[in-house]
Amino acid sequence: MTERIGKTIFLKSKPSIIGYGSIVGKKEHEGPLSNEFDEYIEDSYFGEDSYEKAESKLQKNAVETALKRAGLQSDDIDNIFAGDLLNQCISSSFGLRDFQIPFIGLYGACSTMALSTALAALFVNCSVSKHTVAVTSSHFCSAERQFRFPLGYGNQRTPTAQWTVTGSGALVLGKGESKPYINAISFGAIQDLGITDANNMGAAMAPDDVKIRPYPTHEGMVFFYTQIPYLRGF
Repeated sequence: MTERIGKTIFLKSKPSIIGYGSIVGKKEHEGPLSNEFDEYIEDSYFGEDSYEKAESKLQKNAVETALKRAGLQSDDIDNIFAGDLLNQCISSSFGLRDFQIPFIGLYGACSTMALSTALAALFVNCSVSKHTVAVTSSHFCSAERQFRFPLGYGNQRTPTAQWTVTGSGALVLGKGESKPYINAISFGAIQDLGITDANNMGAAMAPDDVKIRPYPTHEGMVFFYTQIPYLRGF
């Protein structure tokens, strides 16, 4: 069911993306991709009493939208691959627990969506699962508290500081049902680019993103995954 050439694994059954869902925050909604998202929120708390709970709700809504598009229920899903930026993947764990889908928690930082999709596709391709879900999320406010300073601290942001996305995206994958489908995946080696500025995560990721990138073809989607460390010594 698979063929490997170098670092690339070719998926002969071409797992299809049969459902998708997305939800973002106010800032993302106001950007150039606004029309591509299914839903957006104005309130960073999303009606909850913490940013972490809001992020969990983002994941839940994204998965519900993806399942609805696929015409499936949670009972139809064999495995869910999910991750976020927080300790113990708490946004994923608490956001997805009510679905009662066998859960594989992942932490790939900014590569988590690619990582979850690649593994979900492999499970479908090898007939381990009939349907899988890949989902990830981040939230600017919870990420600031996790990696830098809580917003209430009022710390001044440096000129190189990145703005973490508030949002979540989910995919439902099945075997050979429709396009787009995933032809191949590559798991990249870790690259240490020597970045030591804790605020400049973009500089650590940008060079590798140029070398290895997803691109569509007339036959489907070739999906690449790469993982690199943000900072030397982390």
